[in-house]
Amino acid sequence: MTVPETTTATTAQGEASGETSGAEALRPHAEDAFADELKALAAADDRPRPARWRLSPWAVATYLQGGTLPDGTVITPKYVGPRRLIEVAVTTLATDRALLLLGVPGTAKTWVSEHLAAAVSGDSTLLVQGTAGTPEEAVRYGWNYAQLLAHGPSRDALVPSPLMRAMSDGMTARVEELTRIPADVQDSLITILSEKTLPIPELGQEVQAVRGFNVIATANDRDRGVNELSSALRRRFNTVVLPLPATPDAEVDIVSRRVDQIGRSLDLPAAPEGLAEIRRVVTVFRELRDGVTTDGRTKLKSPSGTLSTAEAISVVTNGLALAAHFGDGILRPGDVAAGILGAVVRDPAADRVVWQEYLETVVRERDGWKDFYRACREVSV
Repeated sequence: MTVPETTTATTAQGEASGETSGAEALRPHAEDAFADELKALAAADDRPRPARWRLSPWAVATYLQGGTLPDGTVITPKYVGPRRLIEVAVTTLATDRALLLLGVPGTAKTWVSEHLAAAVSGDSTLLVQGTAGTPEEAVRYGWNYAQLLAHGPSRDALVPSPLMRAMSDGMTARVEELTRIPADVQDSLITILSEKTLPIPELGQEVQAVRGFNVIATANDRDRGVNELSSALRRRFNTVVLPLPATPDAEVDIVSRRVDQIGRSLDLPAAPEGLAEIRRVVTVFRELRDGVTTDGRTKLKSPSGTLSTAEAISVVTNGLALAAHFGDGILRPGDVAAGILGAVVRDPAADRVVWQEYLETVVRERDGWKDFYRACREVSV
């Protein structure tokens, strides 16, 4: 991924922000969606701030975890989980160590990294998206070949990567899915993270990171063996493992909050009207994920998918859309049944057996689940 030149990128970003301001953006950046909360925190924040940070570490943690300010402003939680994990993550960014958020799919790694960057630097868009095809230029820099051919190597011909821009401006850069990036491209990060320098040998120059620069990377536990991090690179990170929600109530709270945010942007009915179905979706996902029913009496086979909180959010959001456009606006069993089937049955052979067994041995016999059982049977045929 080659990032456009700084001036072009800045202009494009400004134009995009103007065109998609307010409610027009389908998925606003964190710093835009929660601009009022960030402004209120900045006004109330009288604690020391590291160089070029928009907020103090305490205020950043409060932004992520939620709270009420002295003036009565309510800061909504962005991450529901152990506060200590967020405090460790924020503290890491205040040092010269990079931060690695590690966890299974759907544990809000990307969500947390975006909000950390928004709170610390006011800009979450300095992003490198890791894929099997991510080139070295995405981490270091590229070239404007028209300028290069016309005038030779120069700073005007150089196209900075998001990391290079973050180094120059003292900002927080993000690297998503680090273990999906080829190993030789990963190694480009070592000098940046250890020496805080990016050499430009073609020009005989270097870019030195200014105070405030840091990197947040995310990685998936299940990508082990894809492009595992070298010990040299792993040593450059402090690792924070984000766990799955500890309790059903916590997971229901997370799903409800996120679905409500997404639903407002899509003009969908309020999620609380379907709270019973949200709890049912979470129960199904947790039981199949854990391999045992909630009461601990029945052991279950687990499907091949992750059945993460993020997937539960997707299932409920899709169900709300069905209820809004093809129902009475209230989330019902028939609205979530197909979504659950799609989330559970990833392997048509093995997972279908797991799902059918769960339906017949657990769902069919559970009080108050008859409508859900019938809806699931209809879509499973």
